[in-house]
Amino acid sequence: MPGLYFEEWTVGQVIRHPIRRSCTEMDNMLFSSLTYNPQPLHIDFDYAAKSEWGRPLVNSLFTLSLLIGISVHETTLGTIVANLGMTDIKFPHPVFHGDTIRVETECLSKRESRSRPDAGIVEYLHRAYNQSDILVAECKRQVFLQKKPTSPVEA
Repeated sequence: MPGLYFEEWTVGQVIRHPIRRSCTEMDNMLFSSLTYNPQPLHIDFDYAAKSEWGRPLVNSLFTLSLLIGISVHETTLGTIVANLGMTDIKFPHPVFHGDTIRVETECLSKRESRSRPDAGIVEYLHRAYNQSDILVAECKRQVFLQKKPTSPVEA
């Protein structure tokens, strides 16, 4: 399913994304390694076992990336001009190896672009939950979206 164009969004609209994703040890180790993040809570099983968590935590930036990534198909796939920013990022509960993440997106606001008549700005609230329906991450995201093409030449 392609993403939605600017005019297809309604403030208050909520999408429960069908894709779910389990977080694996490999995801965590690879993401931490690729981003040069040596935090032992993510990559050192012995260190993490002695922490209050008793096991490694999934890197929160992986969780954030997964949160946004899962939302793409039904929100911005093929309709985004640019990500404008992410704010109010929160991780209220840790993610562990084996947790399965699902995502919901709510349209918080939208406005026409002042500089481009063919685009507009939409603000989302993305929320990620684990398999026990515990909120594990959320963020507000502002995107610059295309409007629907008006002529066959633009399509």
